[in-house]
Amino acid sequence: MAATYSIAVIGDWESVMGFRALGLDTYPVTSVEEARKTVHDLAKTDCAVIYLTETLAKDMADVLDRYKDNIQPAIILIPGVFGNTGEGVQGVKLSVEKAV
Repeated sequence: MAATYSIAVIGDWESVMGFRALGLDTYPVTSVEEARKTVHDLAKTDCAVIYLTETLAKDMADVLDRYKDNIQPAIILIPGVFGNTGEGVQGVKLSVEKAV
């Protein structure tokens, strides 16, 4: 029997709730510390992908560094409803450069 993996979205309520309609697990948080704990907790489960808002990620460099070389969970930065910092796009560019 094949393993079942989940996909999670962490961010402010307004940014993550739309993803619930797509069947993703949503984790609305109100602080960076709450987001840190949620990422660490999800990393211990069958969560394969964590979407994290750029706003939270900017203050979580240590967490991103900890998981960046892990196969699971993959942490993908997404813009939130309060704006785009460009961190997500920059991360994709760096990954592509490393791959090439």
